[in-house]
Amino acid sequence: MNANDFSLQSLIRTEAAADPALVFDGTPVSRAEFLEKIEQTAAWLAAHGIGKGDVVAVWLVNRIEWIALLFAAARRGAIVAAVNTRYRGAEVAHLLKLSGARLMVVEAEFRSIDFAAILADVVRGEVPALRELAVVGADAIPAHWPCVRFDAFDRSYPSAPPAQDDFDLPVLLYTTSGTTKGPKLVAHSQRTLASHAVSIATALKLSPQRHSLLAMLPLCGTFGMTSLLGFVAAGATVHVLDAFEAAPALRILGECGITHAFGSDEMFRRILALTDAPRPFPHLEVCGFAAFQPGWRELAADAEARGMPLFGLYGSSELQALFSIARSSDGFADRIEGGGWPISPDTRVRVRDTETGEPAAQGVSGEIEISAPSRFLGYYNNPEATRDAITADGFFRTGDIGRLRADGSFVYETRAGDAMRLGGFLVAPGEIEDELKSCPGVADAQVVAVDLKGQARCVAFVIPAQEPHHEPPRQEALITRLRERLAGYKVPARIYVVEAFPVTDSANGIKIQRARLRAMAMDRIAAE
Repeated sequence: MNANDFSLQSLIRTEAAADPALVFDGTPVSRAEFLEKIEQTAAWLAAHGIGKGDVVAVWLVNRIEWIALLFAAARRGAIVAAVNTRYRGAEVAHLLKLSGARLMVVEAEFRSIDFAAILADVVRGEVPALRELAVVGADAIPAHWPCVRFDAFDRSYPSAPPAQDDFDLPVLLYTTSGTTKGPKLVAHSQRTLASHAVSIATALKLSPQRHSLLAMLPLCGTFGMTSLLGFVAAGATVHVLDAFEAAPALRILGECGITHAFGSDEMFRRILALTDAPRPFPHLEVCGFAAFQPGWRELAADAEARGMPLFGLYGSSELQALFSIARSSDGFADRIEGGGWPISPDTRVRVRDTETGEPAAQGVSGEIEISAPSRFLGYYNNPEATRDAITADGFFRTGDIGRLRADGSFVYETRAGDAMRLGGFLVAPGEIEDELKSCPGVADAQVVAVDLKGQARCVAFVIPAQEPHHEPPRQEALITRLRERLAGYKVPARIYVVEAFPVTDSANGIKIQRARLRAMAMDRIAAE
């Protein structure tokens, strides 16, 4: 394979490809226009002194400038640091400091997000590498830094020769789960991004003329960016939402013949809630989803009945999204589970017993370890964390709990920090949560493990169903029912009724704060 086949530029097919390549808010961008915008943006970066190894922070919603900046940075040998549009001052400052970004391309404004006010909370002395801001949609915004207008598309800058000569250098930095010291930066190269995009197009058997994607996830995260790159590699048209809203998503799904969409369970739930049509999506073939909210199995059954086929998948910033996905030949119950079949045939997945450190047998839960071409280069400027994440034989320690199936696929069960070792056995919270949700009067449930008098026990939180003339579920009745259906060590020591679960926003959806639930459980037990 030619070395250039691992460049991002190689993904933009022009032969036998559909046109337009991209559609933003109804505005088409042809492949020729896309290539021209990349060249213009590369020239703009060169004119602003951005070259090999320089970091550009991109703090934008989904727009053509975002994608052009990534491809243009690759041509210049520069690096893009993706900034989550949900970030606020401390998080933005941490990313800028850790990445050493020299330039940040930022929105002038978008809906309720006040970018200028957020930047006002960033102390200039904390991010000494940042020289200036480039503002999309305005000449400047109130800020500590000099501002220029991002005008790459407005006028012609002198063309600059490509500066990239190594496709294994970092080109894109994602943020990943935070610690007390803040999120880490996950570095990917053109090779890891481009080869995985091609694998997606191949594994999903994407046809440029028959298939199209609704891109409704933010490009600042791997879930949104990876799915978009896969369809660019396939030569298929991508319809892009600047930010997710259910109403425009529903309209595009119905009017534009969309065949594929990827998102969180909550996104698909909101789309379905807006239509009473029995089967409103005649063209949909695959809706890959990540389950973050209780009740996702019920959602999948309802979606299936209405012609929205949900497919469980798996991924991470370190391995990229769409690392694996279920197959249409899988039975429904297996198809909606997280995990599935790796996209790349050159992938190896294994499970390690968290107690003994030995490889786990099929069907036995343990930590998932993965070797794959899509694996990240490492954590940017953090060699110690990189060493801790990679085994001696090159497998990534995912920090996720799952099990292998006999057919060669695998199942993702939960994060390692959320898994519970009860009675000497590793237990996924979802097993107990599903039983609780089957009890009368329970709408949703979450289960966490706590230390109770020196013994690991689980504690449950339930949200009562909004049913008239029904009393809230009672702890005694729920525990009695669970004792009839589960092994004793899985029965919660306490069950508390709450109005809502503590949640937090991420780039891909709303997630339950299990750490907060554990703290709530300990506080309530102590109060007793």
